[in-house]
Amino acid sequence: MVRLRGVRVHNLREVDVDFPRDALVAVTGVSGSGKSSLAFGTVYAEAQARYLESVAPYARRLIDQAGAPDAREITGLPPAVAFQQARGAVQARSTVGTVTALSNSLRLLFSRAGTYPEGAERLDSDSFSPNTPAGACPACHGLGRIHEVSENSLVPDPGLSIREKAIAAWPGAWQGKNYRDILATLGYDVDRPWRELPQAEREWILFTDEQPVVTVHPQREAGRIQRPYQGTYQSARRYVLHTLATTQSTALRNRALQHAEVLPCPACGGSKLRPEALAVTFAGADVAELAALPLSVLAAKLRPEQDGEVARVIVADLLARIEALTELGLGYLPMDRTTPTLSAGELQRLRLAATLRSTLFGVVYVLDEPSAGLHPDDTRALLRVLDRIREAGNSLVVVEHEPEVIRHADWLIDVGPGAGEHGGRVLHSGPLAGLADAAESVTRTHLLDPPAPVGRHRVPTGRIELRGVSLHNLVETDVDFPLGVFTAVTGVSGSGKTTLVTGVLAAAVRDHLGATRPDDEDEPEELVARHVREITGLEAVKRLVEVDQRPIGRTPRSNLATYTGLFDGVRKLFAATAEARERKYSAGRFSFNVDGGRCDTCQGEGAVAAKLLFLPNSYAPCPVCRGARYNPETLEIHYRGRSIADVLAMTVEEARDFFADVPAVARSLDTLRDVGLSYLTLGQPATELSGGEAQRIKLASELQRTRRGRTLFVLDEPTTGLHPADVEVLMRLLHALVDAGNTVVVIEHDMSVAAAADHVIDLGPGGGDEGGAVVAAGTPAEVANAGTGRTAPYLREALGDPS
Repeated sequence: MVRLRGVRVHNLREVDVDFPRDALVAVTGVSGSGKSSLAFGTVYAEAQARYLESVAPYARRLIDQAGAPDAREITGLPPAVAFQQARGAVQARSTVGTVTALSNSLRLLFSRAGTYPEGAERLDSDSFSPNTPAGACPACHGLGRIHEVSENSLVPDPGLSIREKAIAAWPGAWQGKNYRDILATLGYDVDRPWRELPQAEREWILFTDEQPVVTVHPQREAGRIQRPYQGTYQSARRYVLHTLATTQSTALRNRALQHAEVLPCPACGGSKLRPEALAVTFAGADVAELAALPLSVLAAKLRPEQDGEVARVIVADLLARIEALTELGLGYLPMDRTTPTLSAGELQRLRLAATLRSTLFGVVYVLDEPSAGLHPDDTRALLRVLDRIREAGNSLVVVEHEPEVIRHADWLIDVGPGAGEHGGRVLHSGPLAGLADAAESVTRTHLLDPPAPVGRHRVPTGRIELRGVSLHNLVETDVDFPLGVFTAVTGVSGSGKTTLVTGVLAAAVRDHLGATRPDDEDEPEELVARHVREITGLEAVKRLVEVDQRPIGRTPRSNLATYTGLFDGVRKLFAATAEARERKYSAGRFSFNVDGGRCDTCQGEGAVAAKLLFLPNSYAPCPVCRGARYNPETLEIHYRGRSIADVLAMTVEEARDFFADVPAVARSLDTLRDVGLSYLTLGQPATELSGGEAQRIKLASELQRTRRGRTLFVLDEPTTGLHPADVEVLMRLLHALVDAGNTVVVIEHDMSVAAAADHVIDLGPGGGDEGGAVVAAGTPAEVANAGTGRTAPYLREALGDPS
């Protein structure tokens, strides 16, 4: 047994708990109850601290250490391996191969055992990577695609004249007028309809690389004198491509993309690599061709190709890695699939397979919600993998909310009963059956006697009809989204849910409303019109709100208080105190993002980065402000006895009581509490938030605004990281949005959510090439009885029909 005594980590209060080794141990409880403090802050931190005692002091300082936990005694603990939820966003150059390290082995295989053209020099492995200068195609810089334009994309309405803004790709305001005035000065007829201009003139205006400089005499406007100036012409093509290559503005980039086409690079044919790398083959194919094969097909192609010692060793490594992925149901993914196009469940399993593939013995794996983002059918595949790890002589401590995983565990530790200061106690430690005696446990009800889902059976007020959707694995798919109701889109990971909902539905509404994307990710978004034959019903939606799991910020500067806007109200309160007015401190003085009040050493981040040569930067508390973010003079200002740093250290629950009589701040705190985030501190950096927490913060930011109605809310797995009790609270909020005249569409794997929806759209039947079809649509009962998809049996069970 592993014995923990007197644990005092975060909100854990003198906790004593035992759990067996060589077993699957589930740690449960509501969000913020202390589960992670027990599993990661105690078990893993202690195992790491013991290991580091054997590491040389010089090497030890280069390792990101969790620190020894505050506990009276810990015995029986084996070495530990941690697998936590990934923080941050994925990038366009990240692929299935890079995440799993498969690409490293494949590149090594081509470098050492590939068939080279006669007389060709042997290449190193970097030459087969599109992410290195040695391997990347110089024309597309290793992206495999280029942006190109055509007359139709630059001039959508040839019936207009140049003065009437026929060249829609040009910028608005003064710059567009400048280009039109230059053309007039050069002698072009800017008042003649575009289609009537000679072809040669149209070609030069749109595509020339020349940049003539002329003296422009603008037309005088009433009451204004405009002096002549030197104007430089830039063709529409040059403007669009220059904008795409240089702009940092998401809005400008998206506007330029509307007038460009994303095409395979003509130099490398989309392979991303130089000709020298593509000339090398293995098993009769080049490296790009093998990377494009589904992993299961790639394994079958490589299996017979093991002639020679080098090829045998490398191919064996590749096959072992692919087997781990196939066992988790990911055999349909190709190695070159970019991670931004993957669902959360697919990405989670990729990282899990890469971490758990090792053949360690006698260690404890500490896992953070490994079932997050998984369909119930995929969860069963995960459980088989976890069982195999345990049977190999290892222990598993799993922080979990998924009932099926918890019921499958050998031992259950339930922490609670509430979050923050209302949690931190072990309510039950033992087999699942003993949980029935834990009177305070919130988990008990949902595991042993789950409440039946309550459907609303609302009548749609209209519908958005999509016809002929063809994107990724969706091929000529027709689907209707009813308006004014709660719709759940279900299906196994990789079935096409994210593509349909965020890649098509949300993008179509965004284009219709003239809005821009809510993010700045590198992966380009093409016009929805290119992927849908016909769309109707968009006019019924007046506003779009997208709530996904992308981080609310990429640096510690972004946090819960700044993102929701409540910090603006807090800073004004501090600026209004008598001492602040006496010192002439404005609200800006209490911002850690501007000079004046912030700590000069850490520039308001509260931490300083230690550059560790080839390792990622490590952050340590600022030695001057000790994490407070502000300089001493600013911290001397108090509001009701608390400094601005004290406020940032408050939990949402503490702050709600502290600011109860300040409506502007209390309203934001109420919504954060309503979405189950009462345990977070106001200053918790965005980089420390899980995807589920980031999504709920975004939802809270929307809920605190004035309700408008006729809004489409699109949510991507909003129950990720939520205890079933927290899911109930979230569902009440989402149903309230529908009752207020809005439409809610959620991508979900939680069958309790699907069972309580008005409408269900089930995609499948499988993932990848085996998915992309609507296998059933209708009420939860209709989809459950359809029996054609892998969701049906689990939905029937959630509806109370175990058959």
